[in-house]
Amino acid sequence: MTEPQAALELELPRRLFVCTPSKLAAWLDCPRRFRFSYVDRPPPPTGRPWAHNSVGAAVHVALAGWWGLPVGERVPAAAAALLRERWAPQGFRDADQADEWRERAADMVERYTAGVDPHAEPLGVERTVAFKTDRVAVSGRIDRLDRRGDELVVVDYKTGRHILTTDDARGSLALALYAAAAERTMRRTCRTVELHHLPTGDIVRWEHTEQTLARQLGRAEEIATEAAAAIDAAATDGLDAAFPARPGALCGWCDFLDSCPEGQAATPKRLQPWAGLASDISSSVDDVVE
Repeated sequence: MTEPQAALELELPRRLFVCTPSKLAAWLDCPRRFRFSYVDRPPPPTGRPWAHNSVGAAVHVALAGWWGLPVGERVPAAAAALLRERWAPQGFRDADQADEWRERAADMVERYTAGVDPHAEPLGVERTVAFKTDRVAVSGRIDRLDRRGDELVVVDYKTGRHILTTDDARGSLALALYAAAAERTMRRTCRTVELHHLPTGDIVRWEHTEQTLARQLGRAEEIATEAAAAIDAAATDGLDAAFPARPGALCGWCDFLDSCPEGQAATPKRLQPWAGLASDISSSVDDVVE
């Protein structure tokens, strides 16, 4: 390489890694799953839909629709009606289980909206925000963005059976990135993030500082650098070497288990699509299949 060529390469801007919080999380969980989701085109086929994802999607859609109603129509019963109207029963064991969870989800949104001020208009619902650094271009969609006084608050709805703690809000890379993106998109301070757990009604809150947000941004850039290096290495090392499987307890939940021998070896029994529902309904020997 001549000196002018070398100088030209040094002057070229670094390629930005385009990502969402989910894409970064996929790399952390398992490079092989990252490859199947974001590198292989077309991606391998996925398994059956998960019932717990159907519950979560229905709740999110119903709450977004509720905020779209005229203020006078934002009553708890309307949230339940929206959920029933937009219910998509995928991944359930049978019609009886799907009906049971439709009513559970309808009760969740009705109880939740009973404690929400319908006049407190959010700044955004299912709002897409984005920002760039010199290494990453991050975008994401926030469930709800509130304006409280002079500051913004990121609200994220949760419907899973995991009981949330402050550590979940404090350590969430996704919430930190949403806050940073909201601040840059809206040009208003955003430090507070909240997890709203609809099954229990609990709200878990964390207030970031400029320093803690900076640490999370640095973490995102490190993850992006690792993933980008793997993509570049695949050209010479091959896909399997560049994106090794990380087999473990989570393999049973992977959509791409049928395409991953290492995951199949780590998971002798396949989880049924309804295994992620609350234990009082779904925990039984029927939650796994040989």
